[in-house]
Amino acid sequence: MTRAAPHPAPSVPDAEALFDPDGPGAETGWIVDRAGAARPMVDGDEDWPRLRPVGALRVLVVTEDDPLYVIEFFRVFFDALPPRTAQVIGITVDRAFHEPILRTLRRMLRFYGPWDTLRLGLRWLRARLTGDTIAGLARARGVAQIETPSVNDPAYLARLRAMRPDLILSVAGPEIFSAELLSIPRLGCINVHTGRLPEYRGMLPSFWQLLRGEREATITVHRMVEALDAGEVLATAEFALHRRDSLDRVIRGTKRVGARLMVEVLERLREGRLEGRPLDMTRARYFRFPQAEDVGAFRSRGHRLL
Repeated sequence: MTRAAPHPAPSVPDAEALFDPDGPGAETGWIVDRAGAARPMVDGDEDWPRLRPVGALRVLVVTEDDPLYVIEFFRVFFDALPPRTAQVIGITVDRAFHEPILRTLRRMLRFYGPWDTLRLGLRWLRARLTGDTIAGLARARGVAQIETPSVNDPAYLARLRAMRPDLILSVAGPEIFSAELLSIPRLGCINVHTGRLPEYRGMLPSFWQLLRGEREATITVHRMVEALDAGEVLATAEFALHRRDSLDRVIRGTKRVGARLMVEVLERLREGRLEGRPLDMTRARYFRFPQAEDVGAFRSRGHRLL
């Protein structure tokens, strides 16, 4: 983004034009300063969040190819995101777990068992045949898909720099972001995590919250740093858990709640009125992907996977 004002300086756009994603605020880098006056951005105005960017945020999304659960986030997110809040300038849909599909199949067989894996497989096949995928939702809304073998690939990083995103959103992103990737967006990278942090860092937090008898699952939107699930918390929401519950229900529900929470966070970030809360890492715990004995304990509590 060009930081200096054009010469001669342009006139101040009217209030509606400032928040038009296609208007002069987006093209010339207008801000509302601490005195509440609109003016073009100049060198040194990167001191966000005390200066509020005008116009829609330019957002790039990194996610995984999951037409069963993660897609529930995007069904809500794309419909709920106001154009004046953010413009999704691209989406990168990586393969699930960033691993070959046969390895993912073995992972699912160990976790779900053959019958539930078959049921999920039929759901997955139906989604593929009907085009009901995250990439399909994005295409229907004119969002460009940015392909890459890895989000840390040098060519991908160079392309993102040229796109000049304000934010990168990670929604079940299957790779750890490098320091270089984290540094590209003007306002950093944020992640939505379906567990309370730092107590439920790691994989499949919905499962672990059910297993450990929590009454609510916590959805957390937080800043991303090099350490996994360790950045400042920006917002949280709760999703009620039942004494005998279904992981299927909880994952679908928390994805939808997470989408609405992310929209709220983007609006507050755009307005420059959101401050993060540091995590108390003395309470941190990291959970791996559940093993067979964990699934057995889960079922013994009266819970179901599907």
